[in-house]
Amino acid sequence: MSRLHSYPIVVTWTGDNGTGTSGYRDYRRDHELTADGPAAIAGSSDPAFRGDPSRWNPEQLLVGSLSQCHMLSYLHKCAVAGVVVTQYVDNAVGTMAETPDGGHFTEVVLRPVVTVGSPEMAEAAAKLHTEAHAACFIASSVNFPVRHEPTIQTA
Repeated sequence: MSRLHSYPIVVTWTGDNGTGTSGYRDYRRDHELTADGPAAIAGSSDPAFRGDPSRWNPEQLLVGSLSQCHMLSYLHKCAVAGVVVTQYVDNAVGTMAETPDGGHFTEVVLRPVVTVGSPEMAEAAAKLHTEAHAACFIASSVNFPVRHEPTIQTA
């Protein structure tokens, strides 16, 4: 039996300059993402598409979601396997191809640097990235490759 989970959010456009979308250059791409509980996220489009570079864009949020999901799955797998992680930093990057009909992501590469408690844990820590990827809800929902290039170090 599968369980269903729902994640309601509200996206509110805040970029009306007074004339709505009367022309491509006549409005800002600014918006807010809200949900019950967390603080609002200030969003816009990528600066390449007239967005505000000081705000999060959907492409960054997608890469961030993949990175977060992998990290949370990975930390769980490590805890269950007895691998003590003391630090985790991911320098993830997503690549999107702009095409005549819009565009699409071609891949996301996760580059987590993981610090474990002892050298004996390093091999297991490296292998658990494969299990974490398989368990990541977000990675299993996208139609492009999500690769992992982890670095394991000891404290």
